This record gives sequence, structure tokens and C-alpha cells, in this order.
Amino acid sequence: MMFMSVLRDLELRHLVALDAVATEGTFARAAERLGYTQSAVSQQIAALERSVGEKVFDRPGGPRAVELTPFGAELLRGGRDLLARVAALADDLDRFRAGHAGRLTIGTFQSVSSAVLPMVLGRFRAAHPDVEVQLFETDVDEELEEHLERGQTEVSFLVGEVAEPAISGFESRLLLTDPFVLIARPGQFPSGPVSLDDFADEPLIGQHPNSCQLLNEAGLRSAGLDPSYVFRSNDNGTVAAMVRAGMGVAVMPLLCTEPEDPRTELHPLDPPIPGRQVSIAWRAGRTLSPAADAFVELTTTVCAELSEPEKRFDLAAATVSA
Repeated sequence: MMFMSVLRDLELRHLVALDAVATEGTFARAAERLGYTQSAVSQQIAALERSVGEKVFDRPGGPRAVELTPFGAELLRGGRDLLARVAALADDLDRFRAGHAGRLTIGTFQSVSSAVLPMVLGRFRAAHPDVEVQLFETDVDEELEEHLERGQTEVSFLVGEVAEPAISGFESRLLLTDPFVLIARPGQFPSGPVSLDDFADEPLIGQHPNSCQLLNEAGLRSAGLDPSYVFRSNDNGTVAAMVRAGMGVAVMPLLCTEPEDPRTELHPLDPPIPGRQVSIAWRAGRTLSPAADAFVELTTTVCAELSEPEKRFDLAAATVSA
């Protein structure tokens, strides 16, 4: 325990000087290697010897090389191990600071997981292959917020406009506004926008009540359609499958659909109803890791691309775009 208290006063620069002198054989060559003056190296070795209470070099004088004492050799062995670990730590920190290492936990929900995250993560993994990414998915808004608040996720996608940090406890960035569209069977309606009156008598398929579905229903009601559902499912693929089976039509956010599926046809609503906002959020006042910062910036870029009309689905001149 005696040396534990002694070593607390030991500085890395002392070990660096010890290693340089032992390697070069003289104080003069060690000083040249380190870019110090010879007197500075001598002072560091003297401070080291005072700190440990032992000589670390035998100094024969003249041009002859200094030699490690047995104590100095033992100290150098452990000191080099420590310097190697410090060098490895410095490399790890450099990689972490550049966003090339660490762990990133992300909260997400179904439509973002299928329509946005594959594009974002594909680019992110290419640029940051050594970052460990872990995803938590739920369509329950409160669970996404709880995981974010508890630090179980570092960033999270959220539906809707996020309140000011003083109220919500989150900082956020609005990524896009996702328009609601009508999903129908091919040829069921003329191509292009479909008025609410045109499908008012069609059976509706929807999701179980959640923030997105409630916004959907509120928008339909404000436009004059009182929705009544013959089937509900929170699985987007199941909703589309029921439309394909002819059970009814569905009004869903564009990100929840599969525009490339030839078995269904998408139509803008006429008049349109307010789209849902998709944001990415993190705890207010918390410094994000470099990997999280890079992820937020990349997600913003990808969502800006998704919001461009040519990147949305091709319907007609009246294509709805976020």
C-alpha cells in the first residue's frame, strides 16, 4: 500500500522520459527524441526518482550510456505497459470523438423502421462500421418517451410536434411531415386525388387508436367524413393485405405504405388532411455522443431527400409531398 500512495504522484511524462532515456541510452539523445532540452529531461527523471524514492538510472558520467537500476528496469516494464494502454485509450477516444466507435441506442416505430431507418442505417454503417447500434421499436408513444427520458435510448423518433424542452424535457428536430393517403385496389378509383365523398361509403380499415390514428380520424372528421372501421390492426402490412383482399380501403401516412406494391394503389386525398409530423429527439441539456450527432445529421439529410417530390410516390401532378 505504501507504493500505491507514492504512485499517485507519478506523472505520465515521467514515464515517457524514463522510456526515452532507457531506449536512447543518454539524456541528450532522449531530449532530442522528445523535443525537450536535456535539462528538462534530467529534471523529469529527478522528479521521478524523488517520487518513487529510488534511483532508476546508474550514471557512469562522461559519454558512456546510463544504465537502468534493477528498480528502474522493473518500473520501466510496468511503465511501458501503462503507456501502451494510454496510447490505446487515446486511439479509442480519437475514434469515439470522430464518431467511429461507441454504442448508439435508437428508439423507433414501425413505419420509420421500414421506410426510413434502412436508408439511414445503410449509410451510417458504411461511415461508422464499428459503432454498435441497438434499436428499440414500439408504436406506443409513451414508451418511446419513457425510454428516452430514462436514458435507455440516446435518440428516438417521435410522432407529432415535440413541445419546448422546458415542457417536454426533450430537444428535437422536425424531420418531415408525412401526408395521409388513400390505399385502394388498383383501378378501384381513377388515378390521382380522390375526394372523401368518393370513398365515404367504402368500408374502412384502420389501426387501433394511437397518436397517428387519432390524428388521421380527426383530420377525416374535420373534412366531413365520420370514419367507421370494419377492421383494425397496428401492423401496416396487415392493413394493406386487407385492402388487397377487398375488405375495404385505408387512409394511412405515406411512410406506412408500400408505393411499389402493384397490388395496391395510392391516392392523395382531396382535400388533404393535415399530415403527421415525424421528429427525432434527445434529452434536453444532454450532450450527444459523436455517433448520435452523426446519426441525427444523416437522418435529417435522408428525410430531406424523402420529402422531395421526385422521391415520393408518382401519382399525378397533384402528388402530395411533405
